[in-house]
Amino acid sequence: MHWNFLQRPAQPNHEPIDHALRAMGNGDCDALRLLYAASAPEIYAFALSCLRHPQDAEDVLHDCLLRAWENAGSYRSQGKPLAWLLTIARNLCMDRLRQQRRFTDLPLEEQTPCISSAELPVEERIVLEATLSTLTDAQRQIVTLHAVGGLKHREIASLLNMPLGTVLSHYRRALKKLRQSLEQEAEQ
Repeated sequence: MHWNFLQRPAQPNHEPIDHALRAMGNGDCDALRLLYAASAPEIYAFALSCLRHPQDAEDVLHDCLLRAWENAGSYRSQGKPLAWLLTIARNLCMDRLRQQRRFTDLPLEEQTPCISSAELPVEERIVLEATLSTLTDAQRQIVTLHAVGGLKHREIASLLNMPLGTVLSHYRRALKKLRQSLEQEAEQ
């Protein structure tokens, strides 16, 4: 079996996001469509990793892009447009969690549709879901942000307000658990 989802993701191209944000700041309505195309998977994956509920994550994605539209005039390009968007998303997630005060446990397949997509064969998806269920919430969130969002560990630490060492430690432990689980599956 080929387990390509553990490989280091390619670094995301931030140029289309940066361009769309600057264009939105100048009132370009079409730029919102471009921003959605360039950033929606990462924003959704992040929101899902925080909220663990697909509908809530979709709402945060929508609200995040609206906030980006409203605040695009104050956006200053510093080479990290995705971090700017994910900060907005994080604040929206925290607001939602405070308002709802709920922590539901959904089946893993509902928690991680961004990772267990139709691109993977069914057998690999089942194994991925089983291995992800062995991770803690923090580990799953960090792996999701790195693997799906393509964020660097330093960016994840900043976004989650965690020390870099903690993020690295969670990530290493998560990879170790994932590898062990995958090796056990391969032996069967």
